[in-house]
Amino acid sequence: MSARANGRGSSGNEDQWARRGGAERLNLVPEARRPRLGAGRGAQDPRRGSRSQRASSRPPSSMASCAEPSEPSAPPPAGVPPLEDFEVLDGVEDAEGEEEEEEEEEEEDDLSELPPLEDMGQPVAEEAEQPGALAREFLAAMEPEPAPAPAPEEWLDILGNGLLRKKTLVPGPPGSSRPVKGQVVTVHLQTSLENGTRVQEEPELVFTLGDCDVIQALDLSVPLMDVGETAMVTADSKYCYGPQGSRSPYIPPHAALCLEVTLKTAVDGPDLEMLTGQERVALANRKRECGNAHYQRADFVLAANSYDLAIKAITSSAKVDMTFEEEAQLLQLKVKCLNNLAASQLKLDHYRAALRSCSLVLEHQPDNIKALFRKGKVLAQQGEYSEAIPILRAALKLEPSNKTIHAELSKLVKKHAAQRSTETALYRKMLGNPSRLPAKCPGKGAWSIPWKWLFGATAVALGGVALSVVIAARN
Repeated sequence: MSARANGRGSSGNEDQWARRGGAERLNLVPEARRPRLGAGRGAQDPRRGSRSQRASSRPPSSMASCAEPSEPSAPPPAGVPPLEDFEVLDGVEDAEGEEEEEEEEEEEDDLSELPPLEDMGQPVAEEAEQPGALAREFLAAMEPEPAPAPAPEEWLDILGNGLLRKKTLVPGPPGSSRPVKGQVVTVHLQTSLENGTRVQEEPELVFTLGDCDVIQALDLSVPLMDVGETAMVTADSKYCYGPQGSRSPYIPPHAALCLEVTLKTAVDGPDLEMLTGQERVALANRKRECGNAHYQRADFVLAANSYDLAIKAITSSAKVDMTFEEEAQLLQLKVKCLNNLAASQLKLDHYRAALRSCSLVLEHQPDNIKALFRKGKVLAQQGEYSEAIPILRAALKLEPSNKTIHAELSKLVKKHAAQRSTETALYRKMLGNPSRLPAKCPGKGAWSIPWKWLFGATAVALGGVALSVVIAARN
């Protein structure tokens, strides 16, 4: 028993020595590092004390209790292992305690490698990530970029339908003005197709704004230009040469054009009263040629407008004396313009206006074949065959070889005969015997009428008068 007690005492002394050695090892930590480590771990877990405190608060082991002398106890009952087995348990517990202490030392050593807490700066408020920042960045990336604002030199839609547009290539000088309707402008014109093929170039094209002297694309775009400006104009075929195209210059049907226009000058139009005879002739000829160009393109409205402007230039009052030759030239030119105006009006089914134009021509030249022919056609369109046939016969007499007049006259004669037969049938119905004609009496003239027919017609007339009187009396 004494040996066992001595064994327990020696083992208890060894445990105490091992614990004192552990404490001494803890004391070997430099003083400079102790507060830092303590502060760090204390700040993280203030409930956790120092190792010595945990060691003092740990309950005493069985080996420590066995180290104290005690009274001899009764032998253990049967089946209970000897006390040496408990010594093994005590040794295992001590080994587990030493392993825990070594793990805690390793954790403390790892923390010692970290910088002190006061050296770790707090994150700046501006640098802190705001809530929803990633979502906003994603939405911003998904949003389409706004279209750039159009530059002031982009295309100008003149009519708002996209068929006539203008773009300034070279702006006019500062202070330059724009032309107005009625002014005479001079432009440098380059005409090209959509594929870039140049079809016409006119260095000095002169025309009057608003008089339909040129295609509508020019007449509508030049008033939007400054003097000295160069612009590009794209126009649909309806504002150029239309479905007919042009022979000179050659423009295909339904062709859209690109016009490069440079506006050189813009001056006020001439005063018609102050024009000389030759100036009047030149102006009227220019308007008539514009009308002919419109007529060839089947643009009869613009053609009639140009012919009317030419007649106005000829017939306006003059404050300048003219020679006899100039007056004769103006008269011939007036007749031509009136004839062409009648042709345009006839194409537009303006029969009254066309008849008036033809009558004005015949007042100056009664034997004008074109005026006679067109007047006969106008009367025929109005159903006046009895008046149209003598006029066409007069025209055919003046020019018997004219096949056009001959064909028109033959057609009118047939229509007139059909009209007469229709009228005759109508008269028969009115007389009450539409089935057969009265038999001609031999020996009588062609205009003799039997007395029965006269009596019947008289009776019908009297009956109609009596009926109208009765109806009037009732009313």
